[in-house]
Order: sequence, then structure tokens, then C-alpha cells
Amino acid sequence: MTTHTVDTTQELAAFLRARRERLDPRDLGLPSRRQARRTPGLRREEVAELAGVSVDYIVRLEQGRGLRPSADVVEALARALRLAPVERAYLFNLAQQRPRNTDKPATTAAPPLAHLVADLSPLPAMLMNHRYDILAWNREMTRLLLDFDTLPPSQRNSMWLCLMHPEIREFYVDRERVVRDGVAHLRAAWAAHPEDRALTDRIAEFITHDEEFARLWAERDIQVNGRGHKVMRHPDVGVIAVDFEVLIPLQDPDQRLVIFRPADDESQSALDRLCAPPVRHTGRF
Repeated sequence: MTTHTVDTTQELAAFLRARRERLDPRDLGLPSRRQARRTPGLRREEVAELAGVSVDYIVRLEQGRGLRPSADVVEALARALRLAPVERAYLFNLAQQRPRNTDKPATTAAPPLAHLVADLSPLPAMLMNHRYDILAWNREMTRLLLDFDTLPPSQRNSMWLCLMHPEIREFYVDRERVVRDGVAHLRAAWAAHPEDRALTDRIAEFITHDEEFARLWAERDIQVNGRGHKVMRHPDVGVIAVDFEVLIPLQDPDQRLVIFRPADDESQSALDRLCAPPVRHTGRF
């Protein structure tokens, strides 16, 4: 069979039937019924009961009769059918609804990603979540910015550092643009994670304690940059210009891998000097 385009109504119907038929009622703790099952999986009435909708609604969905379930119904169906995260996203796409973000915010680095950050040396790299909390970093990033191990966890946040840390406040040559972009990113994250109380509290802290942040927050700019350019004024080696790339792993979508690359030969030379291992002096025998 050759598929040219997706008929979302028919694919939604087929997907719901397929996922219903693969489930074992015993795994869901459903009571056994005297009547023998003629087909594998759950009955339509069982899915309807689990999802809190009518049997007629399930029948019409599975017959592809042009229904467009709401986001609440899609979420209920995903729970009833015990869909994996990728299957849940597929169901929301077929229903042309935006899925709610049900994943808990990442507070620790996924071990494979933490190893990748280390392996990216000599490029400065770090891992963040949607709050801008810094979860992992390599040696080059500590030499370029600061040693995050010296900070309490509550201060390992790139926006907090830019606004509150006395050294990082003066670190960026184009500080206003960096802060403006950061505020626009945070607003987008805030809208995408309305249930994240920690993020809301962090934003409230910034608004209360930093006039610049409060002014920019009130402008309601929205921006999400996957790449960009920054110029830094390092106290030891002078100006370093970097291009950065932000990558979101499919397996851990709340974690963001940030990689810096020197933007020119002078910046490469400065970074090499900054990250060079200390020279060991040995005496003569």
C-alpha cells in the first residue's frame, strides 16, 4: 500500500481501534465477563467507561465519521488506552489538538546527555531545562563563564546569573539584547508550562528584584532562538565572540543542549589560551 497523504479522520479511527485491540483487560484490572470475547483487546464500552465518554462516541470515532475530539477527550483516550508518550503525541496530532505538557520539568541531567556534554570538549557546552536551570556543563564552559560548582543549586540558572551575578552582569558586550532575548524565551516557556510553579516563582523573583527584567517582561515579546551569536568580555583573555546552537533531544525534550563555537580566529585563539591546561614546572635533577 502506498500512502500519499494522511487522511487524519480515517487514521485516527484506525489508530484507536488498533490500540484498543492490543490491550489486555486483565492488565487494566477490569472485571471478567461471562460472555466470551470474539476479538482481542478491550471492548468499546470498556474504553468509553475508562475515558468517561459515551459508547456511541467511541463507535463514531472508530468509524471515522468526521468527529474532532477536544483536547480533554484526546487526553482521556490516551490515558484509557495506556498510550506511550510518542503515541500520545501522535494521537493529538491526528486530532489536530495541542497536547498538554504532562512531563515533569527536568531537574537533573539525563546521564547520556551529561556524558555527551563532557565529550563535546573542547567546545564549551552545557545542559539546561526550560527554566534555564543549568543541569550539566563541561570544563570549557566553566573556564568561559564561571565554575558552577561554586554556586548553590538555586543560582545555577543562566537568567539569574545574567541578572544577579556581579561578574556575569558585565560579561556580555551587548547585555541589553542578551537580557531581552532571555526574557522573551522565558515568556514562551512560561506559556508552555503554566503548571510549573517553580518557573512562575522564579519570574516573580526577577520582576521584583530587577527593574530591567520587569520592564522587558511587560513588553510581552516572545522569541525562541535555536542558534545565535554572543560577544563576551572575558577578564582574562579579552573579547570572545561565539556562535551558539541549542539542540533538544527527542528522548528528553525538557533538556536543552547548548554548544558554543568560536566565531572567528581571534576568539578561537582566546578560548585556546583560556582552556589550556596549566604548565607544570619540573625541577632539574
